Amino acid sequence: MNQATDNPHALYSSKKDAFIGGVKDALGPPAIVLFAGMVGFGAMGRTNGLDLWFTGFCSTVMFALPGQIILLEMILSHSSLTAIALAVTLTSARFVTMTLTLFPQFSEKDKKNKLAFAAVHFLAMTAWAVSMREFPKIKMEYRQSYFVGLGLFCWTLALPATALGYLLAGIVSKTVTIGLIFINPLFFVLTFTEIKASWSRFAVLMGCILGPIFYSLDPDSSLLLSGLMGGTFAYWVDRRYVRKLT
Repeated sequence: MNQATDNPHALYSSKKDAFIGGVKDALGPPAIVLFAGMVGFGAMGRTNGLDLWFTGFCSTVMFALPGQIILLEMILSHSSLTAIALAVTLTSARFVTMTLTLFPQFSEKDKKNKLAFAAVHFLAMTAWAVSMREFPKIKMEYRQSYFVGLGLFCWTLALPATALGYLLAGIVSKTVTIGLIFINPLFFVLTFTEIKASWSRFAVLMGCILGPIFYSLDPDSSLLLSGLMGGTFAYWVDRRYVRKLT
């Protein structure tokens, strides 16, 4: 049997090893998915008349693809600054729950470390999903180093990927561009199917079922409603029935 399975604290022996481990884990699907999404965003920026500097600035500073797309669309529709700020803030509200579930798993010392405030910027869907999957196998005092290695590597790809997409715009079709962006949530779904917690899988399943239903009723609010209703129902089923059986 694998040593990491026998002893969940044996995966890394130092913060340096954990950091390198995070970088290595980022080299696979997380980096590919994020790179593809940012390439798609770069292409969208040029197609819609934005300059390279602003498009790259969004990817580097915001580092949140859904919020970046909302920002781009609202700028093109000449929305007010207040409306843009509110829409982007609501789109990024998911980072609150992601932070509340991920960062409490750091050691007490790391929670008080100033590095934690900088590490928040590396929080993205891919880094969060992988960290939530791997943290149970990593000793608590090494988790922040692992997350920083994973998130930092992904973040460094954002600007070059956006620039590449911007320069390649016009070579690939609009359908391919949009497809690159949607690789990100697909990776998120596939990552969570590997998690043993049955309620997580059930929440994903409910989202797949409710998504098309709510979309047929109101496309603009379908994603929010399907996530809220599906996640709430999965949580209720887990608390009401699943945990009583285990």
